[in-house]
Amino acid sequence: MRIARIVLGDQLNPLHSWFSSLDPSVTYVMMELRSETDYVPHHLQKIVAFFLAMRDFAEQLKRAGHLIQYIRLDDADNQHSFSKNIGRLIEIYGFEKVEYQEPDEYRLQQEFLLLSTSLKIPLVEISSEHFLTERNELQLFFKGKKKWLMETFYRSMREKHSILMLGQKPLGQQWNFDHENRNKLPKNLHIPEPLEFAHPAEEIIDLIQIQGIKTIGSLKNNASSWPINRTESLELLEYFCTHLLPHFGTYQDAMAKGEVFLFHSRISFSLNSKMLAPLEVIQRVELEYHSNSDSLSLGQVEGYIRQILGWREYIRGVYWAKMPGYMNENFFQHSRALPSWFWTGDTKMNCLKESISQSLDFAYAHHIQRLMITGNFALLAGIHPREIHQWYLGIYIDAIEWVEMPNTLGMSQYADGGFLATKPYVSSANYIHKMSNYCETCVYSPKEKTGAKACPFNALYWNFFIQHRSLLENNPRIGMAYRNIDKMDADLKLAYQKQADAFLSNIENV
Repeated sequence: MRIARIVLGDQLNPLHSWFSSLDPSVTYVMMELRSETDYVPHHLQKIVAFFLAMRDFAEQLKRAGHLIQYIRLDDADNQHSFSKNIGRLIEIYGFEKVEYQEPDEYRLQQEFLLLSTSLKIPLVEISSEHFLTERNELQLFFKGKKKWLMETFYRSMREKHSILMLGQKPLGQQWNFDHENRNKLPKNLHIPEPLEFAHPAEEIIDLIQIQGIKTIGSLKNNASSWPINRTESLELLEYFCTHLLPHFGTYQDAMAKGEVFLFHSRISFSLNSKMLAPLEVIQRVELEYHSNSDSLSLGQVEGYIRQILGWREYIRGVYWAKMPGYMNENFFQHSRALPSWFWTGDTKMNCLKESISQSLDFAYAHHIQRLMITGNFALLAGIHPREIHQWYLGIYIDAIEWVEMPNTLGMSQYADGGFLATKPYVSSANYIHKMSNYCETCVYSPKEKTGAKACPFNALYWNFFIQHRSLLENNPRIGMAYRNIDKMDADLKLAYQKQADAFLSNIENV
């Protein structure tokens, strides 16, 4: 029986059981498609990195002796659709069965389900062998519960996989060290240079331009600095464990002008394309702790493991439990368009200028820049959640819908009304000033409440709570905000509202 096996661009795992033996009856099929490059405008580095990694993976399969059909973007017979290309290949090669690994995105799952109704041969789905949970496992875990608390799920995952455990108890007699992970970057702290790679990308850049694909951002020196295979991904993981992990937890929330990566691992692209497996990353980080527990604190390690073992698996479960309706969530009924300077970084607000410019230059920003700078602004300014969702989905190297959408609509924009996050993650300028040095060179002052020099985040923050009081005042986690509003001088309250209105009416020119 002749079998076609489809390998998606985020399924680049050479250790998958598919590849454990050679089978002359099996042909692996990979495709570069306009349907994948065009559903939102993507960062140039993102498309380049995926195409480089896909082509490298196809070459690995060929060298190992596997049969491979690789359809390039500019191939004359490329139909730019998984379904149409598969149909054409079946006619040419007489495949009698098609297999595919479960997609991580709802839209692709729907495409394969639709394909199964039109094919006259079997279409079989198998596991991607990547995640630590099944798609519906989180939903079953919280069955009958109104609140799906990530911390509860995370602790169960620690127990299930025996990670940072001493028998039935957590190491250090404490499950979570998040309170230790919120420090501002001190001056003169040595930050190791990031480990980067240099993959010539002129051919793919030219291809993208010739094909007229709309992209955002830039790629310096026409070379990709991201890992494109498992070997490089493992090298990046080792670099993180030995050079960056000792300070990761303490400064994971810190932001600093000119410091793009700080102590972050930069392996999210490798994880989300499946060049690395989550469990091997977790176990490698845990091993580093056990090997160096005299110099490496438990808080550094737990803070990192929680993001992968807890949050990443949790977010995936939320995505599959709530799709397709989740994409339309808009609790506050926000409708404002994203300012055009989100595509240029051309704003006087230095925290936004730094975070957006960095994103355009590197296709990267860490979680606090996304949550408490760009996301914070979008929520306070009343941006339609779909607008910021599509911006995040396109601009970041690691953004695949299953992980990006819940983080954006739920955690960042509170668009689901509090299903995922227990409160809106908004702040005034005080938090940004506390966690970064962005304010030091900004034309706006974080300490000024109103007036021409006042940071816009201050008025926007209070205006947000005043505007949405009927929706939020009964939330026990934000009661303090309303107690402060009730004590606030009436003139100051009105000044905040007027300043916010003036800012939002001129949002393109701030």
